[in-house]
Amino acid sequence: MSEFQGDKLRLDKWLWAARFFKTRSLAKAAIEGGKVHLGGQRVKVSREISVGDTLQIRQGWDERVIEIKALSDQRRGAPEAQLLYQETEASLKKRESEAAARKAAGGMIERPERRPTKKQRRQIHRFKQGQ
Repeated sequence: MSEFQGDKLRLDKWLWAARFFKTRSLAKAAIEGGKVHLGGQRVKVSREISVGDTLQIRQGWDERVIEIKALSDQRRGAPEAQLLYQETEASLKKRESEAAARKAAGGMIERPERRPTKKQRRQIHRFKQGQ
């Protein structure tokens, strides 16, 4: 794996290289939206990170707490990207328990058996528009 030669790297570039986000612009949007914290504090996109820093990353339902193990400014395959960080044990257990709770609660949500017909869709639209 080709590692970054410096001891600091932009946060958005590292998140992209570590495959948390598909593009740097998505990483930037997440950072600006307060979904990424460094040491418990909101950060800016251009914030430089180093090995040993702790990040909190919220993606959808999941929140991960990770420690940065290595820096890389190149996006590689997933197995290589996973070598750049390590998720804490507490974070792993919390994510697994929350996923199990969501799965258990999934049976409580009543879902329709099939999609509405064209006539039913028209009725729904009329009802929502107040006609």
